[in-house]
Amino acid sequence: MDVYYFDNAASSWPKPPDVAEAVGRAVADNGANPGRGGHRMAVDAGRSMFRTRAKLAKLFGVRNPNDIAFALNTTAALNTAILGYVREGDHVVCTAVEHNSVRRPLEWLKATKSVRVTYVETDEDGTLDPMRVKESVEAGTRLIVVNHSSNLLGSIVPLQEIGEIAKTRGAALLVDAAQSAGVLPIDVSAMGIDMLAFPGHKALYGPQGTGGLYISPHVEVEPIVFGGTGSQSEAVLQPTVRPDRYESGTQNAPGIAGLGAGLDFVLHETPANIHTKEWALTQRMMEGLLQLDGVRILGPAPGRARTGIVSFTAKGIDSAELAFVLDQHFRIAVRAGFHCTPLAHRTAGTEQSGAVRASVGAFTTDEQVDYFLESMQQVVRSYRKE
Repeated sequence: MDVYYFDNAASSWPKPPDVAEAVGRAVADNGANPGRGGHRMAVDAGRSMFRTRAKLAKLFGVRNPNDIAFALNTTAALNTAILGYVREGDHVVCTAVEHNSVRRPLEWLKATKSVRVTYVETDEDGTLDPMRVKESVEAGTRLIVVNHSSNLLGSIVPLQEIGEIAKTRGAALLVDAAQSAGVLPIDVSAMGIDMLAFPGHKALYGPQGTGGLYISPHVEVEPIVFGGTGSQSEAVLQPTVRPDRYESGTQNAPGIAGLGAGLDFVLHETPANIHTKEWALTQRMMEGLLQLDGVRILGPAPGRARTGIVSFTAKGIDSAELAFVLDQHFRIAVRAGFHCTPLAHRTAGTEQSGAVRASVGAFTTDEQVDYFLESMQQVVRSYRKE
């Protein structure tokens, strides 16, 4: 497909070739239901899922792979963590750049369970001072939620310091790793992370419909979905054994097999090396955009830490229209609008205009970035002549 793809923050593309091959093999050679039978095909399907679970454990520094439950995506994982852990009347601290996958369940708890939520402000570029988190924690704070990297601003929060604050104050730490899993090194033990929600279809290079939630063995989360687990079927209540407790119903075995192949790629390349490449690409893109008349880049300034996300506005050009022109006339795929994070747009001062987001991945090249910049130059010039 002749497309210049800059929408990796939504879903990575292209994938390593082994991903599609793994999905195809799972469908063609073993369509059995994992964990639902004792016959050879069912057992093999279950083993395939466990191999992927073990790779995730290796990537995130998890001691017991069974503390990782598969989910359809980060949103499902975050809902399980928030709705299954926060109790009526609790206090929660989160940041002012959270995704709606965090904000909406928290606001629902506010409206229905008398839960109090403190949104900690960041700087305009998304930089979070951990002292602001510390000052927001109360004696009754049960949960701290942080977006490891903003899906709009690309900013990165200081997880190590926040983990120490959570541990000292007796609150659990939930991390939204939608934009960091596979790009930034994550060690749940070293960073004091109690719950980690992650996608399979972004920087882990798996198929859509995959993701998961790590839950510390010291944390008890009530399931929010009940049903068949393939274990303890005679019991009336949901089993307590992990990961079955959080994996009711048939799992996406072909997708999880593909995720395993994506993880092979990430583990081989290493998140640190992938991040180094993506950072260089974003710097190249930012330097070029800043040469264009009326373009404003959101998030950390050039030279500062960020993930592979560059969001921007162009004076006098509607963001949605700009994205449409790039797609229709230059075959460039970007995302425009509010990116499911109105809090971050409020922080950046773009709550009325929205923004265009260009996001790179492990397969993005310098030549593709240069083509994007040349195309942007043509678009901006054409609008300035009107």
